[in-house]
Amino acid sequence: MRRRNGPLFWATLAILTVVFVGPLLLILLTSFKTQSEARSVPPTWIPQEWTLRAYDVLFFQDAASPVLRWFANSMVAATLHSALVVTVCSMAGYALARMEFRFKKAIFAGIIMTLFVPGFIFLMPNFLILDQLGWLDTIWALVVPGAAGAFGVFFMRQFFIGLPKELEESARLDGASPFRTFRSVVLPNARPALVTLAVLSFLANWNDFIWPIYVLFSPERLTLPAGLSRLQGAYTIDYPVVMAGAMLAAIPVLLIYSFVQRYVIEGVASSGVKG
Repeated sequence: MRRRNGPLFWATLAILTVVFVGPLLLILLTSFKTQSEARSVPPTWIPQEWTLRAYDVLFFQDAASPVLRWFANSMVAATLHSALVVTVCSMAGYALARMEFRFKKAIFAGIIMTLFVPGFIFLMPNFLILDQLGWLDTIWALVVPGAAGAFGVFFMRQFFIGLPKELEESARLDGASPFRTFRSVVLPNARPALVTLAVLSFLANWNDFIWPIYVLFSPERLTLPAGLSRLQGAYTIDYPVVMAGAMLAAIPVLLIYSFVQRYVIEGVASSGVKG
């Protein structure tokens, strides 16, 4: 206990705080600078002249960049995607953890093997599938692909293996069907893992840059990361406006994690490698 309260412990925490919070603070302060000060050398930390010009340009002056529309698109797509991931992966993970069927181990091994395949390999096959479904340039192109990701299935399977089987056996003795047991007994006890998977899926979809550019063609249907790239000109960059957009993109992430960090830590700790 003394070591944890010693000078080295607090010095380490201070260094980690500067490393992680420093860039975010710099982005926030730069968004309040004038364009000339943002380009000044040497750079300044505290704005010498505070201004809201970047936010005015971002939200009101640039009609070709509907930032609020991009924000809404990202929010809807990330929310629907995370809900679909949690639904599909929880059912698949439970089947692999508790049910017995032929080729169960081979199927699980195949799922694990896909974790080692670079994601860029799936760009063209997914694009062709969405083209055949007529989902290109729609929100479903952002929601459905990746809903049955290997990591989510593996993560939920590991968590379900750690749950006591007595809970399910008691429910079945009371006459509950397998699906009723899964819905009413297993899922409530898997809340930390479900919240963790939902947060990770939300953040992955929210921060995705390549895929939205690949499948969305209309400017008003872009997501926020893809849309913010349009704020950079061909020959010049308005750094305060770009940083204001970056702060807008960071707000949901910070809010979500601040509210669910307890569940995320518990979910990760409970889903260690088992079985």
